[in-house]
Amino acid sequence: MTATGVMDHGVMAARMRGTIEPLALTAAIVAAGMAVFYVWLIGQQGNQPLPWVLIILLVGALLAAYGALWRVPYRRTALVPAVIALTVLGVLGILSIGLPILAAGILALVSLLRPGRHQAL
Repeated sequence: MTATGVMDHGVMAARMRGTIEPLALTAAIVAAGMAVFYVWLIGQQGNQPLPWVLIILLVGALLAAYGALWRVPYRRTALVPAVIALTVLGVLGILSIGLPILAAGILALVSLLRPGRHQAL
C-alpha cells in the first residue's frame, strides 16, 4: 500500500515473483493431470483404477506443490518423497502412462537440487 492507501500492484508482483519454484509446480501439475488421465484411461478400458496408483500420484502432486513454495519449512524434505514416488511410478508404468510421470519426478528432482532462495526478488 502507498501512503494514499492505494495498493501498488507493481510492488506486490515484485514480491510474489520468485516465491514459487516453477519446476516443482510443473511437476505437481503434471502428476495431478496424470491422475485424472489415469482414471479416464482405465475407465475407457472398462476397469477400475488401482487405488495405490492414484494415491501415489496425488500424494506426489501435493508434495511437489508444497515443495514449489520457496519460503515454507521442510520444502526440500517434501520434495524427496515426491521425487522417489513419481520416479518409481514412472518407471513402473513406462510402457503405458509412465513417461509423463517420470518427467514429473525428474522435474521435482531438478527443483530439489536447485540452490535455495533466501529471499524473494
